[in-house]
Amino acid sequence: MMAASVVLAAAVVVRAAESLQIRPTVHDDEVIVSYELDDAYTDAVRDAIASGLKTTFTYELELRAKTSVWFDRVIATTLVTVTDHFDNLTRRHTLTRSIDGRVEEIVTEDEATVRAWLTTGTRVPLCVTSLLDPARDYYVRVTTRARPATTSILGLPRTISGQIRFTFVP
Repeated sequence: MMAASVVLAAAVVVRAAESLQIRPTVHDDEVIVSYELDDAYTDAVRDAIASGLKTTFTYELELRAKTSVWFDRVIATTLVTVTDHFDNLTRRHTLTRSIDGRVEEIVTEDEATVRAWLTTGTRVPLCVTSLLDPARDYYVRVTTRARPATTSILGLPRTISGQIRFTFVP
């Protein structure tokens, strides 16, 4: 077991209405990421859910290395999809979370649970530390989209992105 720590630097958040908090850490030779999308569970999202529309939040997590040339190098990517299907008859939410194809599902009547599932990810594995070099600068970028689109004029899903830099110290 390798003991490691991650030093966090400045976070960049796009969009003023919502804030995306990202917390990368290293644990047991693995980079894991926790995130929270504050203020995303809006009245429009609640209305869409209550109407019975299948509501999906998609999170794309990327670990990138800064480069001196054209584009930064993508080290690893993880896709998290969280779906809520509300049954108006039983008044129950079927929540499904898929992390790179691994699926977890629960059924609940609790709105706080629905909100947490849709807007929070805890300890999502991103990559193994053997892919990292302590001499390089890294950052984690999280891009999120919600469907159905609740405020886009063109009907496209609204995108919220944020990133945070960190240094890997073995």
